[in-house]
Amino acid sequence: KLRIRDLREDRDLTQKELAKLLGCTQQTYSRYETGEITIDIYNLINFYGTSCDYLLGITDMSKPYRSLKNNKKKQK
Repeated sequence: KLRIRDLREDRDLTQKELAKLLGCTQQTYSRYETGEITIDIYNLINFYGTSCDYLLGITDMSKPYRSLKNNKKKQK
């Protein structure tokens, strides 16, 4: 189960409000939450500032991981 409903509710947003922010209808967003259709995970990662692993329930750590690309740049 995707955690997008929990994340939305944690921010005290309605489906309608979040749908407007994402540029879709409330009905479409509802279908994202139920898993009936898939949502662009990159939009969610950016919006919520979390990792795809957290959104998918793979980890309980909501903080995003540090990018390996950014770490390599800092080492140079």
